[in-house]
Amino acid sequence: MIRRFLSSILLIWMLGFMWFAIFLPQPAGLETTDGVVVLTGGPKRIDRGLEIIEKKKARRMLISGVDLDVKPAELAAEYRRPMRLFNCCIDLGFRAVDTRSNALETARWVARNKVKTLRVVTHDWHMRRGLLELKIALPDDVEILADAVPTKPSFYVLFREYNKYWLRGAAALIGV
Repeated sequence: MIRRFLSSILLIWMLGFMWFAIFLPQPAGLETTDGVVVLTGGPKRIDRGLEIIEKKKARRMLISGVDLDVKPAELAAEYRRPMRLFNCCIDLGFRAVDTRSNALETARWVARNKVKTLRVVTHDWHMRRGLLELKIALPDDVEILADAVPTKPSFYVLFREYNKYWLRGAAALIGV
């Protein structure tokens, strides 16, 4: 009986991992949203957010999880964008250190900026956990659009992220 139960759990985990690894979230189109949040931590995420702002597909952008030493002028220079773009439309979030705190930082920003539709930009392998944390932190009336940046994640990255996603989902079910 116990052996069958454990085998069933393992089978469910394996099928879930296959789904997670094969059907990675995809980039979104150019739908318009009130805001865009970029969860830092990898290449091309900020580039995608800047593209959305420059095409006027969102009125404001939050870059969540920025290092305390980074200044807006440095980002403008690094990404070869005019400083006026950063002054008018881009906020830097310095409080987040992980995906959960990204979501909390984003929730405060969403409330402060009266955002009702939010585009989330992160890597394809990170999107599901990012969305899970945001759905926990944001009010139910905020509509979320997933905009995944395509990558070629290794087996290790997928394995680690799937387990984090699974454990965070289980923790959320028990209210943690």
